[in-house]
Amino acid sequence: MNRDDATKQFHGGDDAFAELIDESQPVELPTPDSDVPMVSRSVRLPLETYERVRAAAEARGIGVTTLMRQWIEAGLADLDDSATVSLADVRRALASLSRPTAA
Repeated sequence: MNRDDATKQFHGGDDAFAELIDESQPVELPTPDSDVPMVSRSVRLPLETYERVRAAAEARGIGVTTLMRQWIEAGLADLDDSATVSLADVRRALASLSRPTAA
């Protein structure tokens, strides 16, 4: 059934649409990545910014919203001086200390 037919059946109010839903196969929903209740908010970003965030998330092997949540949490931690840093950042900082600097 295409979208237009489904819309007509839905607005027509007959039982055919309900029967179509009842006959459909169960769908596996994604498992939330947290047990903490979440609030969904919409954020408008320039396309270029979103593409950069998406690429950064992909490089880390995580979802865009997970990465954005991590960045927001890190920014908030920085505001109250309880900042956390990733282990990768610590390793990079330590590695840079062990390299001799060019004079």
